[in-house]
Amino acid sequence: MPAPPDLFVAGMRLHAAGVTVVATSFEGRPSGLTATAVCSVSAEPPQLLVCVHRAAEANEPIRRSRLFSVNVLAAGQRRLADRFAGRLGHSGPARFEEGRWTRLVTGAPVLEGARAVFDCTLVTAIEAGTHTIFVGLVEAVAMLPELAPLVYHEGEYGLVAQLPS
Repeated sequence: MPAPPDLFVAGMRLHAAGVTVVATSFEGRPSGLTATAVCSVSAEPPQLLVCVHRAAEANEPIRRSRLFSVNVLAAGQRRLADRFAGRLGHSGPARFEEGRWTRLVTGAPVLEGARAVFDCTLVTAIEAGTHTIFVGLVEAVAMLPELAPLVYHEGEYGLVAQLPS
């Protein structure tokens, strides 16, 4: 018998995670969402995965376009995280009215000023519970490692404490 959903959610809130914006474009219409369920799959070939709720407006566009970017947010990008999470009332292309968006290799929108950007083509999509696990081949990477990361923990955004060198 699986754990009760509320207990599972409470436990997962204790896991600190980096905050990302996953973005795609299908038929000229950008869409995206805030996500913390992102992780590397392999270095050779370079692949990562992102978990997207099936009801999220970006789910079907990612599937149909077969491309997406994962934009790792920096500490100063909390408002952008809220915007793409739908907390500020924006949806669809209106979410992209904040920030500078460009493209690298695949044509997926990428955020200038993100701590890291992974530009991906879709390898596979796996249905799992309420979500789709999208595995992407990383076609390009851009980084600004000097920026502090934005993290999500217990329902709040925070900063990573600086570790001594």
